Amino acid sequence: MTVLTMDTRLPRIAIVGRPNVGKSTLLNRFCGSRISIVEPTAGVTRDRIAVPARLATEHGDRWVEVIDTGGIGVVDRDDLGPHVEEQVRAALLTADLVLFMVDVRDGVTPLDQEVARRLRGSKVPVLLVVNKTEGRSLAWDVDSFMRLGVGDGPYAISAQNGDGVGELRDVIGALVPEAPEERPGGDELVMKLGVVGRRNAGKSTLINRLAREERMIVSEIPGTTRDAVDVVFERGGKRFVAIDTAGVRKKSKLADAIEFYGDARAHKTIRRADVVFLMLDVTQRLSAIEKGLARYAIDHHKPLILGANKWDQAESKMTPEAFEEYLEHEIPGLMHAPVCFLSAKTGFNVERTLEVAQELYDQGGQRVTTGELNRVLTRALEARSPGSSSYRVRVRYATQAEVHPPTFVLFVNDKRLIGKDYLRYLTNRLREELPFPEVPVRIVLRDSASDAQKEDFQR
Repeated sequence: MTVLTMDTRLPRIAIVGRPNVGKSTLLNRFCGSRISIVEPTAGVTRDRIAVPARLATEHGDRWVEVIDTGGIGVVDRDDLGPHVEEQVRAALLTADLVLFMVDVRDGVTPLDQEVARRLRGSKVPVLLVVNKTEGRSLAWDVDSFMRLGVGDGPYAISAQNGDGVGELRDVIGALVPEAPEERPGGDELVMKLGVVGRRNAGKSTLINRLAREERMIVSEIPGTTRDAVDVVFERGGKRFVAIDTAGVRKKSKLADAIEFYGDARAHKTIRRADVVFLMLDVTQRLSAIEKGLARYAIDHHKPLILGANKWDQAESKMTPEAFEEYLEHEIPGLMHAPVCFLSAKTGFNVERTLEVAQELYDQGGQRVTTGELNRVLTRALEARSPGSSSYRVRVRYATQAEVHPPTFVLFVNDKRLIGKDYLRYLTNRLREELPFPEVPVRIVLRDSASDAQKEDFQR
């Protein structure tokens, strides 16, 4: 079998097979975390999920990109079978190694034979992987898959409990170049952009535009995307990650465990992201879903872009100013968040949206001097006192402690005297007078520090 050669990207390993043979479980096993949704329902994975992984093998560590694919031949409850198969085809076109996965408990099935037929003419190396071999002696059953006539193997594993996976990694290690100290292409990502919103708002279309390839299934059927999918793309030599998420529904309408996981991962995406892009369908009225996602992002101090998608369908009916007024009325308290008017379908303003996200990320990474910060706070306290307390709140000292988000520690004489309204006032003043006009800032109150603590901060 031919040993793969390293180029500027990671070697790609595509896991293919019929539905429900354990492809997502193996990806999670390789990556050491729950990346793909694992659910005993055929056709759970729809999009190509590509995840970098460092595999420890007897030949040394190997960097690879593992690609989970939808099941070949899947009959989807939402009639997306052809879309899933197109994603599988695209994965095979770009793969450097294919893991053809089958289920020993089911034996050789007609769908296995169909997958084998499609792979038989492939010029890409194929490893035949027989899954679910735990718990009993299955040597004869494993060997029966040799009649499929495709791939090197078979290799017996249990993706669920890890049996045989180490041996499979060793075989992969013999085919994949040794991992350098740094991941090929570098580990540095400029920014993680989390794309969230209700179902069918255009999130996957935007991801495909950014990636400049059809990475995500796009369909008029709501809820096409189920996983939170990381898509790495480049602009001007810089690497970005866009995180596509399942469309959020009201919890009372979650149909099954798959949608429950998708909903949870949408919120996890907000926590992971450096910048959150809330996709709004301007042809629909805002709902509690968008309001909840916006509030969740702000509560977690994430820079937020309000993306007015499908603007090409609405610009003849309203002006940008009118839509911004509508947003302020429906989601108050987000005046600092920029609004981008775009059409993910046509590409209008998509690149500008990425530029705005980069600007927000850069804002959140800035630091200000202690002197400048204290001067701003002094002016804010002089302009408005905290309230009708018998004595005034005094900010004895303030310093910027962190970036992303910009976090300021204020040492005051009595933090109980500062209520939420006044804290909001201080936050707005910091945003207005410091270089953080469009990103959340965080204020942490501390009762007065000792002189020694102050000197530590000054140093």
